[in-house]
Amino acid sequence: MAYVLALIEGMAIFVVISLEVWIGTWPFSDNWNGAAPVLIKGAVLALFFVIVLYYNDLYNLRAVPNWTRFVSRLPRVALMIAFLHAVFLIISRSSFISTDSFLPVVRTPLFIAGILLPFRAACYRILSDRRRIKRLLILGATPLAGKLIEEIQSHPDCGYSFLGLVDDAPASGDPYLHDSWLGPLQQFGRILEEARPDRVIVTLPAYSQLPVRDLLEARLHGVVVEDGVKVYERLAGKLAIESLMPNNLIFQKDFRKSEILLVFRRAFSLIAAAFGLVLALPLMGVIALLIKLDSAGPVLFIQERVGLMGRNFLLLKFRTMRPVNGKTSEWVRDNGNRITRVGKWLRKFRLDELPQLVNVLLGDMDLVGPRPHPVSNFRLFVVVLRNAPDCGIAIPYYSLRSAVRPGITGWAQIRYGYANDLEEEIEKIRYDLYYIKHMSLWFDLRIIFDTVKIALLGRGSESPHAYRAESAVESEA
Repeated sequence: MAYVLALIEGMAIFVVISLEVWIGTWPFSDNWNGAAPVLIKGAVLALFFVIVLYYNDLYNLRAVPNWTRFVSRLPRVALMIAFLHAVFLIISRSSFISTDSFLPVVRTPLFIAGILLPFRAACYRILSDRRRIKRLLILGATPLAGKLIEEIQSHPDCGYSFLGLVDDAPASGDPYLHDSWLGPLQQFGRILEEARPDRVIVTLPAYSQLPVRDLLEARLHGVVVEDGVKVYERLAGKLAIESLMPNNLIFQKDFRKSEILLVFRRAFSLIAAAFGLVLALPLMGVIALLIKLDSAGPVLFIQERVGLMGRNFLLLKFRTMRPVNGKTSEWVRDNGNRITRVGKWLRKFRLDELPQLVNVLLGDMDLVGPRPHPVSNFRLFVVVLRNAPDCGIAIPYYSLRSAVRPGITGWAQIRYGYANDLEEEIEKIRYDLYYIKHMSLWFDLRIIFDTVKIALLGRGSESPHAYRAESAVESEA
């Protein structure tokens, strides 16, 4: 939905700007040859303005779930568009307007708002249209059902209306699931006739309990029946690893990537890392100087991490904490007093990760992938101790993270942020496995684009899922 909105609005903005420029340059000379610069300027400005809308989360329907919320963000966007337009006019020294006249700087944002407001109002009207909403029935009062309901309620564009749950007994742990209980499995046929759902999602852990005859009868009458694990994956952008059966991964080809894709991804990472390193060298020199002036200790923090196929490598980062001798807590919430003044800003804008471009060139990492875990914590993440020190359970499918090279950024980083305990690490693994399953060049570009947005705006460093501590020890050497 977001891509469709961006495409349509981008085309509309392009038309508005091109017409405005066209009027200012009429009449053309040389048999309409003057039309080309007009269209180029219109395309460049339209692209800039769509990026402004994107960076202000106006294509994120969770952030702007209704028209009122959308309108509340437009004034800030209009100011940014006016500023960018003024800069563009001055730099380009456009022939269609003198640099001392800024009428288009005010006029263009108003024209764009005049298009976006009615268009978005129509979109939100369509999203809330009852004829579009699909009535949804969930088979199984399971934890997965609870997560599905949360995702449906947070996705105004998914088009689902939740009717209730069917299971042998109502869920006792979740009051909301208990209140949504419609009846036992034996009465599923009657419930189908009364509720008349458009879609049934199955979340039962054991498919042997399924009311097969009733489900087949429902399908014959046009009811869509779906697996809850797949629906959750589609809505949440992560895997429900507790609900996955081994055959979901063993017999599927999603986790086996073609050699062509891997070669293209590697080539893209190498070219981008080399280009980025050349551009970032002056900035990295300034950062190194600031680190040395701010606190005693080395410029770089070097730590052994687990990479592709479980092989170890040395990860490079700019040091953001004061070194200590001995062991410390692994989590940043216990090490906040060690973060330096420069380190705070490096973390905020993710500049401490720049030295990892060298890791990409050395073959240890790619630009995009799961973040590499420290070697010292590898066993801790493989086996999570629950109640007794000698009794633990394996994190489901953890080893799949090592099937690809780790990355400077990744799907888990932009969707969840930085984990601060084991439970949050498990949550990030859901995103990591989703990325590995759906890995593609287009997916990588989307992650990189989102990473740039997060870094430029300095988001996430102060969130509850803040940076993990870089290590238990940062040595003086």
